[in-house]
Amino acid sequence: MANLLPFRDINVHASASHYAFTSPSSPSAPTLVVERPSGDLRLNDGSLLGSKRVSSIAGILGIIKLKLDKYIIVITKAQPMGRLHGHMVYKIIATEFLPLRERPLHDPDEDVYRGLLKNLLKAGPMYFSYSLDITNSFQRQAQSDSSAPLWKRADDRFYWNRFVQTDLITFRNGGGSDSVAKSQQPGIDAFILPIMYGMLRITSTRIKSVPLTFALITRRSRHRAGTRYFSRGIDDHGHVSNFNETEQIAILNDASGDLGGFAGGGAMHNGKVSGNDGHEMQVMSYVQTRGSVPVYWAEINTLRYVPNLQVRAAETAVAAANKHFQEQIKHYGDNYLVNLVNQKGREDNVKRAYEQLFRALTSPDSEKTQADQYSSEKIHTLSSIAQKTELDRLHYVYFDFHNETKGLKWHRALQLLDELKQGLVQGQYFRGVEMPAQGQLEVRNMQTAVVRTNCMDCLDRTNVVQTMIARWTLTRQLLDLGVLQLGESAEDDRAFEDIFRNTWADNADVVSHSYSGTGALKTDFTRTGQRTRTGMLQDLTSSLTRYLKNNFADGPRQDGFDLFTGAYVPSSTISNHPLFADRRPIVIQSIPYVFAASLFMVVVALLTRRLPDSTVWPLRIFLILWLAIGSWCLHFIYTHGMLYVNWPKLNTPRFATDGYQDAIGSLRKDNLLGPFMVRHERGVSAARVGHMEEGKKRIQ
Repeated sequence: MANLLPFRDINVHASASHYAFTSPSSPSAPTLVVERPSGDLRLNDGSLLGSKRVSSIAGILGIIKLKLDKYIIVITKAQPMGRLHGHMVYKIIATEFLPLRERPLHDPDEDVYRGLLKNLLKAGPMYFSYSLDITNSFQRQAQSDSSAPLWKRADDRFYWNRFVQTDLITFRNGGGSDSVAKSQQPGIDAFILPIMYGMLRITSTRIKSVPLTFALITRRSRHRAGTRYFSRGIDDHGHVSNFNETEQIAILNDASGDLGGFAGGGAMHNGKVSGNDGHEMQVMSYVQTRGSVPVYWAEINTLRYVPNLQVRAAETAVAAANKHFQEQIKHYGDNYLVNLVNQKGREDNVKRAYEQLFRALTSPDSEKTQADQYSSEKIHTLSSIAQKTELDRLHYVYFDFHNETKGLKWHRALQLLDELKQGLVQGQYFRGVEMPAQGQLEVRNMQTAVVRTNCMDCLDRTNVVQTMIARWTLTRQLLDLGVLQLGESAEDDRAFEDIFRNTWADNADVVSHSYSGTGALKTDFTRTGQRTRTGMLQDLTSSLTRYLKNNFADGPRQDGFDLFTGAYVPSSTISNHPLFADRRPIVIQSIPYVFAASLFMVVVALLTRRLPDSTVWPLRIFLILWLAIGSWCLHFIYTHGMLYVNWPKLNTPRFATDGYQDAIGSLRKDNLLGPFMVRHERGVSAARVGHMEEGKKRIQ
């Protein structure tokens, strides 16, 4: 009988002709053989002769084909993060690439490809479990087929190594490199290990002296994965940028912990407590989502602090948004779409597009607007009371976050919670009870609605609102079970409140690091419940760091995401021009170096001591000359910012290519630089932003 769960221990054996993977704890299981250099897979009964054991690994992350070679990516080190529902969860700490060619070929593009993947795997927080499907919420786990292998139960959206496991899954399903149909290969199931990208914290604690396992899991979607300014809005497949599902979990009577039990307030049916469950394990979870505004929009980097905003007409996104929300309703039921962007200024364009899209998708027959002294549109809601179509299960709620909370009045965000309470109560939460000696969760309550929150980045404002909703829901859950009494709140227990705040603040930082490159803003409020001047100073530092990273470091990060998720597949075509080479005109490349040299000369001039009998003018002229050169260079770089943004080289945005071409075209007409542009330009003019033809896009 095939193993349904992945092997916990795998030995790697290597020879000139193959790699072999065996599990020492399962000697009767077949050996997975990967032929070298072809990459063909086969299962072998028993061990293979002639191969040498290289090392022990925690699992096989996947197999990826780059320009010249295939690589097996293996997990060499994993850190235990704690037990959830009795199952150990691990974080990937280190990986290794095993080349299929015995003598690796050296190629500049191949080296960059490997570097992009290694940086992604090193920076990206990735988790796995050998026995628990952490890509699915507890509610979806309770509805899944427990007789299926773990990888088949995984949620495709959060199965982050799905693309790099294509070879393993194709072989499992009877496919192969030849055209001859093969039989199913269930023996490989134990080598297929699903990985989740996101955030995970598990804490054993107490609330009002009641033992409790508190966990928070954020799952980042692998679809339309990317960085802050290079991945915005929606694509034609209905996938939105920065889509994350966050599940807050509270477990009472967790037998895997060291703490005692709690008798509970009794069984609950449809949200009402009744009866007595004794000391059964109580699993409660609540899911929220976040994701970019589902219209076609972009923010275009030009080195200015505020990028140029482009928003296409809402009607162009109706088909894509229909796909997106149909999927959201299928997974979560009713969707409460909380929009936190500003109602004035540049963000108002995104707000209006979202509301136009909502009206195009649904049949809203109820619209309400609330105003106060802070905002003319404090809360604006759109909904369909008479639900005529499936999409009428969408409910739009706008909250003017910045105007309502300005001046450190963060308590005013609770007005949004008051508006959502009826939907939160009706939408319920998941609750399952594990009966003694049964091992399976018996579902007592189901979550039938979700709050989908967004701001511009789906980071800072979104974090504050999600934390607020999570705290209210946890209090409600504990009241339903009798852990808390009427009038009490989870935040009354200061020790637990500290754990709660820091866990959610850590979640905000992880989600923000993955998308923007820095920790989240406003986390001082999440951690302490107050907005402090120290926190505002930290936010200023983070904002400046974001500016630098988003303009000068996010291109390679975006390339890493595209490569790992299969949004870009390298071509094997040998080219005379390396894909990642900087082939901008030499004069354009040289200006930042001239600017750096001018700064050095200015410092030298300022620090040089003049001799007593020497004249002052030569030194002043020298200083003024280099100040003028440096000022001109800085003005040129800032004015022609699109030439200096570090754009993605693989799937280069169309607006980046167009902007680059326009900038180059205008400089060719420049009286000072034009002649140098013609004389020194090499290759094609758009080389700086990559070749769209070098690879092919792939949606897995």
